[in-house]
Amino acid sequence: MFENLQEKLELALKRFRGQTTISEENISEAMKEIRRALLDADVNINVTKKFVEDVREKAIGQEVKGKVMPEQLIVKIVHDELVATLGGKQSELVFSSHPPTVILVAGLQGSGKTTFCAKLAKSLRKKGRQPLLVACDIHRPAAIDQLKLLGQQIGLPVYAQPDLKDAVKIAIDSLTYAKKFARDVVIIDTAGRLTIDEVMMEEVKSISQNVKPTETLFVCDAMIGQDAVTTAKAFHDMLSLTGIVLTKLDGDTRGGAALSVLSVVGKPIKFVGTGEKVDALEPFHPERIASRILGMGDILTLVEKAESEFDEKQAKELEEKIKKNQFTFDDFLDQLKTIKKMGSIRDLLGMIPGMDKALKNVTIDEKAFNKVEAVILSMTKEERNNPKIINGSRRSRIAKGSGSTVQDVNRLIKQFDDMSKMMKNITRGGKSRMMQNFKMPGGMGF
Repeated sequence: MFENLQEKLELALKRFRGQTTISEENISEAMKEIRRALLDADVNINVTKKFVEDVREKAIGQEVKGKVMPEQLIVKIVHDELVATLGGKQSELVFSSHPPTVILVAGLQGSGKTTFCAKLAKSLRKKGRQPLLVACDIHRPAAIDQLKLLGQQIGLPVYAQPDLKDAVKIAIDSLTYAKKFARDVVIIDTAGRLTIDEVMMEEVKSISQNVKPTETLFVCDAMIGQDAVTTAKAFHDMLSLTGIVLTKLDGDTRGGAALSVLSVVGKPIKFVGTGEKVDALEPFHPERIASRILGMGDILTLVEKAESEFDEKQAKELEEKIKKNQFTFDDFLDQLKTIKKMGSIRDLLGMIPGMDKALKNVTIDEKAFNKVEAVILSMTKEERNNPKIINGSRRSRIAKGSGSTVQDVNRLIKQFDDMSKMMKNITRGGKSRMMQNFKMPGGMGF
């Protein structure tokens, strides 16, 4: 996320290393590079101009006190300005005092709109809400089926009338259904198009006028840069948006949309999509995103991801097993599955301060987990509980069964043994430290 922008801003700020003061000369050169970095990242030109002017104004005349270095001071100024540009603080969803709360979701075709509806529904259910998904995209082939399939995956109801070609009536009827079956949040998936067209805009406007949504969210693909911001502005003029959702921030995005949308559209980013899975949705925290852009990591989001996936009761049971030296390959497999749910390993490691730089030229094989799982699943129950019985013939069988080599199996068993010995010294916090020194087959480590 934001790798290109992060790298170029870092180069610009390097100008202050070794400097004893912030001068007109060094700030001017740095601002030129920051301006170029923002424009290369496809940030709106007016947003870029204001950002550079604000940073320059705050930097010039700043007195460097005590042990604070000019580089540290300029990084803080840039960080604070990034936070302000991104919205200052998190903008949370608003819920109606008279349920159901209606959330209208709009966007172009291919932006990830339908998937976002499912992601949002699953996220709200975790917080105790009872969402209902509504299929109002009556134009795109298989759109209703897609939403139904997503609803089945997350175990939530989908209201649809496949034979009715009136999106407005479907939306109105869904509210009656929601009240009847005590669904307190209604998420309406509207039709998308390849481009903005009048028919689509009038249909979604009519839906909005009839259901009077509490939230109207526009989903846009962050990878298309300024086009996403322009499209969001057109939708806002028609619908009066309450928030923006940026999808595909896990891809090769330059970050321009994230840094431009608030200033251009005037509405906050509320969520970001960080992957295709239904769990890959994050609330948008301006301060955390600014820290990521500047390579400072994002420990708070990492902790929240861990807390959402780890079961406290299971963690205590696991800690007792570790103390008694009863940790097995089955336990380890459970932990692998939990970590996989948290998302991309590179993204997770990138949330640790300084890891972005350390991983810059390192290739991380996301499929390495699958290889380890295959090896463990090729073991018998007895072998997983007592690896000491795995002799040469058993190792050959496990290697063949998992599509790996005997060397891979040997390496995994050796590393598991080393890790088990290390765990004898863990008395607290084992769930967050157990992977620390484990290395995957092929040399990937944590």
